[in-house]
Amino acid sequence: MTIQSSFGHSPLGRRSFLVSGTVAAGSFSLGMRLPFAGSAEAAEVKEINCWVVIHPDDRVVIRIARSEMGQGTLTGLAQLVAEELECDWSKVTTEYPTPGENVRRNRVWRDFGTGGSRGIRSSQQYVREGGAVAREMLIAAAAAEWKVSASECAAAESVVTHKPSGRKLRYGELAAAAAKLDPPKQVPLKDPKDWKLIGKPVKRLDTHDKLTGQQIYGIDMRLPGMLVAAVKACPVFGGKLKSFDAAKVEKMHGVKKVVSIDDNAVVVIADTYWNARTALEALPVQWDMGKFNELQQDDVTAMLKEGLGASEAFIGNKAGDAQAAIDGAAKKVEAIYAFPWQYHGTMEPMNATALYTPDKCEVWCGTQNGEAALAAAAEAAELPVTKCDVHKLMLGGGFGRRGRADYVRQAVLVAKQMPGTPVKLVWSREEDTTHDQYHPTTMCKLTGGLDASGKLVGLHVRISGQSILASLAPQNLQNGKDNVVFQGFLPGGAEAAYGYDVPNLLIDHAMRNPHLPAGFWRGVNANQNAVYMECFMDELANAAGQDPLEFRLKMLKPKNATVLKAAAEKAGYGKSLPEGHFHGISQVMAYGSYVAAVAEVSVSGDGILKVHKITAATDPGHAVNPAQIERQVAGSFVYGLSAALYGGITVKDGAVEQTNFDSYNVMRMDEMPDVDTVIVPTGDFWGGVGEPTIAVAAPAVLNGIYRATGKRVRELPLMNQDLKKGA
Repeated sequence: MTIQSSFGHSPLGRRSFLVSGTVAAGSFSLGMRLPFAGSAEAAEVKEINCWVVIHPDDRVVIRIARSEMGQGTLTGLAQLVAEELECDWSKVTTEYPTPGENVRRNRVWRDFGTGGSRGIRSSQQYVREGGAVAREMLIAAAAAEWKVSASECAAAESVVTHKPSGRKLRYGELAAAAAKLDPPKQVPLKDPKDWKLIGKPVKRLDTHDKLTGQQIYGIDMRLPGMLVAAVKACPVFGGKLKSFDAAKVEKMHGVKKVVSIDDNAVVVIADTYWNARTALEALPVQWDMGKFNELQQDDVTAMLKEGLGASEAFIGNKAGDAQAAIDGAAKKVEAIYAFPWQYHGTMEPMNATALYTPDKCEVWCGTQNGEAALAAAAEAAELPVTKCDVHKLMLGGGFGRRGRADYVRQAVLVAKQMPGTPVKLVWSREEDTTHDQYHPTTMCKLTGGLDASGKLVGLHVRISGQSILASLAPQNLQNGKDNVVFQGFLPGGAEAAYGYDVPNLLIDHAMRNPHLPAGFWRGVNANQNAVYMECFMDELANAAGQDPLEFRLKMLKPKNATVLKAAAEKAGYGKSLPEGHFHGISQVMAYGSYVAAVAEVSVSGDGILKVHKITAATDPGHAVNPAQIERQVAGSFVYGLSAALYGGITVKDGAVEQTNFDSYNVMRMDEMPDVDTVIVPTGDFWGGVGEPTIAVAAPAVLNGIYRATGKRVRELPLMNQDLKKGA
């Protein structure tokens, strides 16, 4: 199956309304939105299993443990369950269970983490099984009612039919009886050829509430008697709070309390965010900037450069003898590339609402990892996990940032200062920008050897720079090595394999960790690794006197080659383009999927870059919802091109220099290229969608710039580069 679609410019209206979610006094649960226990409706609404709840009127509630942050996982997972459940899709809604409920039920919903494009691919098996088990229980209930064999019954569109007699019962009529049955231990899943919902571009389930302003994000949260807190941490990571003069602001309008948390931040609690923020800005604070207060950006660059020539490095991929092959090659090609720190830039800054009492702690927030948020809340509250819970809300952007729970911890620490009163902690945009968990910064030296015929016979890729695991989860390092650094460079497997057959290869990493914390970021290390490899492949092709596409196809593995050829064919690669327009190409395997892109660019005489179009091909194995894949691809290019054009965090005197979108720019609508998506699902595996294609955006554009100008850009962001010809 090949699916083609186009994503052009569409007018987007500004959100012109404010939303506040109100929760009735005495009930703080937003996680499981079933009727109140003891009510007549609650007696009729039945949980068939942990994934499926059915109302008497046939409404089906599918519980989703993963987080929705715009990527469509909520709808995609519901499709998987509904496919096996054989329910009426028009009556499907969803809800989040809470991680606390998951603990109480022995982790029946399993993983609550959403990242690495794993939302669907790592849970597809057991959620489909959940739908299939519920279907068989409903069929068994109908068969028992009719006193017939279940094999004589079939389910479709929320109705069970007795095939010999034509008798029918609706799911809503069967739910009570089905809920009392023991679930079957094993149920076969449907053959893909029989799928009715999976593979179809059904409409998203969350669109209506977003369009009508009913969707509640964390920052919209309102609870009775709630206060709001604004926070400011030490400008330099590793620094501490020395002192603050609360008396100067505690009598300001609306201010309730001024407190410190941990040893590096001060918080003002007030009746509104405006009053809290105003008082915080007026608060006299003294900081101990710590040992990094004299660190400059040049110091970071020097650290990374040193690693390029270091004698010790962790090996991620090795074949043959790369150095000997390069030394004996007819031609040697070498280049050094650099990739900056980058800010996540979620539209919704970090925030969380917490209600603490000595016996219980609840948190309401957007999170990519509900279980991590629950653990952070329990630790901060100093309560057992069983006395805490986290109610997940829609995320106003995640991109990996909300996989960490630092803001949840802060919210609980603040709420402990006001027992019995809900407090919403909101980071300002400035706090969010200067205290992010940044995309890691690295440099890369690539050396290749070509034989007399232009064949690549040896390649050494030396990465120098940050490890995310060293910052986030050092316990997951393998004898000091971080395999996440090698995304797209690994020797095999289904996650992020290297796509080229090179007889002599060495890819290694000299770990150098500056003081800014590194975190997961949409596409993470596949982003810079694709820039390094795909731009260098163009350099090698040029040195060999060969077309970049043909040069790659001689070495690419089959699935990598298929998506690259699909993108090239759809883009008309090699055919005539408008005057001044040029193509650049790239490909990568990451997050379990194969992706490629062809960028059509132009550069004016005064160095103004215009990306006219990107044609993207992707093979995710199974395409659960082609319409969502199309939007994910286009959205990934918005994010990836913003980073390539403008994304760069720098430090001065140890502190982050960029503070808001005036100094950390993002791409505007008139800069967005048309996106043409080609989906070539082979149907033999489950790959990710949200992150893989972001990695091919920047290298395709950079390679197009070279075709347009003859200049190699080896460092991002592009806003810092002079693209004028001859400059």
